Amino acid sequence: MKYTGLQSQITSNNRKSILLLMAFPILVLVMVFAFVYFMNIQEEGPAPISVVWYSFVEYIPWTLVIVAVWFVIAYFSNAAMINSAAKSKTLTRKDNMRVYNLTENLCMSVGMTMPKLRIMESSALNAFASGINKKKFTVTLTRGIIDTLDDEELEGVIAHELTHIRNNDVKLLIVSIIFVGIFSFVVQVAFRSIIYSSLTSGRRRDNGKGGSAVMIVILVLALLAYFLSLLFKLSLSRKREYLADSGAVEMTRNSLGLASALEKISGNHHVDQVKSDDVQELFIENSPEKGKGGFLNKIKSFFSTHPPIDKRIAYLRQF
Repeated sequence: MKYTGLQSQITSNNRKSILLLMAFPILVLVMVFAFVYFMNIQEEGPAPISVVWYSFVEYIPWTLVIVAVWFVIAYFSNAAMINSAAKSKTLTRKDNMRVYNLTENLCMSVGMTMPKLRIMESSALNAFASGINKKKFTVTLTRGIIDTLDDEELEGVIAHELTHIRNNDVKLLIVSIIFVGIFSFVVQVAFRSIIYSSLTSGRRRDNGKGGSAVMIVILVLALLAYFLSLLFKLSLSRKREYLADSGAVEMTRNSLGLASALEKISGNHHVDQVKSDDVQELFIENSPEKGKGGFLNKIKSFFSTHPPIDKRIAYLRQF
């Protein structure tokens, strides 16, 4: 594998993450513009672009207000859900001095406020960071990962999660979830409207075909936007995992500790008690089981929240 310097990888992943994050609001505006364009097509052909642009500008304030209201409600509800879905309990210094001291020393080394520690009673090897502010920042570890990893490996895992907190990755994940949710909601509304219209059209002769046409246009555009936003979200998640790995190396000055931890985590990371996909995306490892066939694995990699763990290990071992 071609060597990639630590700082070069951090810079590259940050740049790609910014571009992916910008893609979400741009996608919203592109879909609104496409909707306005198709709605202005007459029998004689498409309307002049100046007319379409004028209508599009009129739609922008309403679009921004709707998205903003959705964001305020969904942001805090998603944050609350992530903090409560793991079924974990508080981990204090008295409960486990080893974990507490490792976390405290890492936080002191970079001058960050120490987050809360929680533990999940699971034999699986996994961990995640959560919280949207200093009062709620939390690192949650499974019983299995605490008992299985040695100090250097566990330090690498904790540093990975602390990097997620320092990089505000939980906030970025929630933002991406909200955008995907917006398009998913529009798809459901348009689809149900079309079904309802088809069921009632036989009883209402005056049922306008124009309304169905509008819903079909909305459905097609929303499906396209949903698919693209989902790819953006998954790609953003994978970039942040690479960035957290790099940040852990920078924090611990030890790439082999995290690499060894990931080797042990691989194949034993599924936490049965966590049913929420949004929480599973936060885990240090959430890759699906490997299937047969190289092409199939490449397709599956586009729909994975995490990079292949063997690729992450290879990156870590090059430093």
